[in-house]
Amino acid sequence: MAVVTRAGAAGLGRATGVMALGSAVSRATGFLRTAALAAAIGFGLVGDAYNTANLLPTLIYELLLGGLLSSVVVPLLVHARRRDGDGGDAYTQRLLTLIVVAVTAVTLLAVLAAPALTWLYGIRDDPAQVALTTLLTRIMLVEIVFYAIYGALGAVLNSRGVFGPPAWSPVLNNLVVIGTCVAFVLLRGAGELTPAGMPAGGAWLLGIGTTVGIAAQAAVLLPALRRVGLRWRWRFDWRAAGLAEAGRLGAWVLVDAAISQAGYLVITSAANTAGRASGVGSAVYANAHLLLQMPYGIIGVALLTALLPRMSRAAAAGDTAGLLADLSLGSRLTAVALVPVTAALIVLGPALSTVVFARGEVSPASARTVGTVLAVSAFGLVPMAIGTLQRQVCYALKDARTPAWINAAMAAVLVPACLLVPRLLAPGHVVAGLAVAYGGVQLVGLVLGRLWLRHRFGPLGSGRVGRTVARLALLSAFGAAAGAAAVAAVTAVAGRGVPGSLLAVLAGTAAGLAAGWLAARFVHIPEVRAMSDLVRARLTGRHAS
Repeated sequence: MAVVTRAGAAGLGRATGVMALGSAVSRATGFLRTAALAAAIGFGLVGDAYNTANLLPTLIYELLLGGLLSSVVVPLLVHARRRDGDGGDAYTQRLLTLIVVAVTAVTLLAVLAAPALTWLYGIRDDPAQVALTTLLTRIMLVEIVFYAIYGALGAVLNSRGVFGPPAWSPVLNNLVVIGTCVAFVLLRGAGELTPAGMPAGGAWLLGIGTTVGIAAQAAVLLPALRRVGLRWRWRFDWRAAGLAEAGRLGAWVLVDAAISQAGYLVITSAANTAGRASGVGSAVYANAHLLLQMPYGIIGVALLTALLPRMSRAAAAGDTAGLLADLSLGSRLTAVALVPVTAALIVLGPALSTVVFARGEVSPASARTVGTVLAVSAFGLVPMAIGTLQRQVCYALKDARTPAWINAAMAAVLVPACLLVPRLLAPGHVVAGLAVAYGGVQLVGLVLGRLWLRHRFGPLGSGRVGRTVARLALLSAFGAAAGAAAVAAVTAVAGRGVPGSLLAVLAGTAAGLAAGWLAARFVHIPEVRAMSDLVRARLTGRHAS
């Protein structure tokens, strides 16, 4: 069985290697981008204004297309390539045209509704913050169109077995935003940064710079599209073009996305309200969530992106055994990668965030607040990744209704919990409470997805996944204990500033890895060996057998 696991991991690794590397570089530059933004605008009212304005185009895009492009569209494009005589080219061109036209119309409406949107997300009481957020929002909502183009082209490339360019293109976006931050710091000069004291042209610089970054991220995919033999051609012959199936599946994905955005609306509004009272608001939550998403974006998203076309082909061929085998493999490899990362984030979160954020407008104490939120929410990382993978099985089967029902059940837990948090906790602790609620609801989604899969397919071999997770948790606990001891010792001597936190991160990482490696000599985990064989084969230029 271990041999099969290594062979499957090798095949999947060949599909995800360049994508994971691109994602790693993208996330690394995103790390620098996040640090640059924090240093330039801080976590106060200006930070909350920028975060809300930057969040809105992302949320609207996800509501309209994000889930559709990442789940439903790839299977449809794969089926069209198998079905149509032209390899699905005309179908793809019609779909791209429809997406751009529809999203452009919605973007124009969103720009007009900017004041209402910012109010809805909790930007209300401070007139200067309201004006700043509204201006930033109107500029940055244009990003919706470029997000849609990037997502659509990425889906087309993924459906044709090309994963590298979509993984690498965000690097350009990050570099543009970092340059924008440098220019903003030079423009504003010294002194406290407040919404009322925003320098002339400062909001326009931030808004336009951020939007140009997204536009560049989309534009660099056009050459890759030509390399796979597809030209961007406007086609408006949508009737009888085979897009009805996309509409039927897309309706459920829209429902799913709307439910997700309702939950995030409650979180953001509560965080913005808490931020005005305590200084710990939506910018703190967003940056902690971004750090949490970094390992998931490098590992989890790479696995999901590579597995969805495979699962779609298995579903189209009626190969249920292959479909479930990919699910099991993906779940176990996700656990191998992310269970140790979860332990590391819990132990190193405050020190890590100090190293990343404590400069410019952000004090070490404010930076550690981000790390605390990161640490208390890290337990939701693995359930989120595996739960998302489970829902990909539904999309591979062209079933968009089940994920929507699962998401509705998750929202039924999340929304009341987030409304309750501000009533139970002081304003300074509200954001941490919201993060715990979000992590907890990922466990709910994982359990519900597993129950549905068992109902649909019968026994799933969950015991194998469970044993892998349990053994990894044991190893990670040894590593976490050693890392926590090292962090405490270093912090007691070197303090909690940036130098001391950097030493704590290095010492905690080294101690955790050493303890985990020693424990691994006594706990046999086939998937760890398979992953190690794959990495070793890549380094030596051979394929794992």
